[in-house]
Amino acid sequence: MKKITIKPVWTIQGADGVALSPRLIELLSAVHQEGSLLAACQRLGLSYRHGWDLVRAGEAHFNTTLLHMERGKGSTLSPLAEKLVWADHRILARLQPILDSIASELATEIHRVSPAGGQAFRIHASYGFSIEKLVESLMAEGVPIERRYATSTAAAAALHDGACDACGIHIPIGSQQPRALAHYAQWLDGEDLRVIDIATRRQGLMVAPGNPRKIYDLQDLTRADVKFINRPADSGTRFLLEGLLREKGLADRPIQGFEQSEATHASVAAYVASGLADAGFGLERPARYFQLDFIPMVNERYVLVCRAATLDHPAMQAVKRTLADPGFKRTVDALPGYDAAHSGRVTPWCEAFTSA
Repeated sequence: MKKITIKPVWTIQGADGVALSPRLIELLSAVHQEGSLLAACQRLGLSYRHGWDLVRAGEAHFNTTLLHMERGKGSTLSPLAEKLVWADHRILARLQPILDSIASELATEIHRVSPAGGQAFRIHASYGFSIEKLVESLMAEGVPIERRYATSTAAAAALHDGACDACGIHIPIGSQQPRALAHYAQWLDGEDLRVIDIATRRQGLMVAPGNPRKIYDLQDLTRADVKFINRPADSGTRFLLEGLLREKGLADRPIQGFEQSEATHASVAAYVASGLADAGFGLERPARYFQLDFIPMVNERYVLVCRAATLDHPAMQAVKRTLADPGFKRTVDALPGYDAAHSGRVTPWCEAFTSA
């Protein structure tokens, strides 16, 4: 099955109709990561002269400086250039799971009408970094997979309705587990359900580097000087956070920005990193990626759920082989906050959460 990749491209158009080159935004992002214009050009395969031409054109577009150059000290971004870079990070973080789902749907449609076509194995899942690694590994093996990223609730409902072959959801470990299981019981019940562990992962508070607002627990979110960025109301992470607030007696306390949301864990992290909020709640991996401080609060299991008969499907056999592979486990273990110790374990739904 062919792999389709969709990447967002954006630009800024002036009153004269001239648009900023998308290549400039890519170059500024590389400068931000590499620390110098020369290294950024080498990374992108651009000549140094071409890189400078892009920067000068951008500075003429905005009529201000984009790069500060110091001999022996590399290149630093101006405040405007930093805003452009963080805007690019937020766009990618917000849209990539959606674009990945669309790309998978298109690849599946093409696969069905190709000479070697057939029915792809359908996975609807809450977006996460371990499930993404799993899908990438399966596609590299040539396993026809149709992935669709959705909320955990939507994924569970899709399995119940027969719209997918397996769903990916996350269940908290500890005091919030009974509430989560009760929530999913309306879609996930029956003796024929099986749970396949992928990984455990940490959720917690993402705060600016050095934690300048001194945010250490959920109660600090209720302070008037703290601005929060949330996940969407139907997301599993929002459901988890609301349960934690209720458990601590904070459910009725106002939190500035609580009804403002970003679509993904990565876009929450990018939002905090760009200075638009003081804190967010989500996974450790994107927090570390955007160089934020992270305060762990809850461990949870990310699992696939399917019908017992589905375990015999060739694609599910490939899933189990991949999850048991030591190389895959090492890849997941390298993700901050992830642990693949039980990756590949298969348990009946009615027994899977009794010991946690």
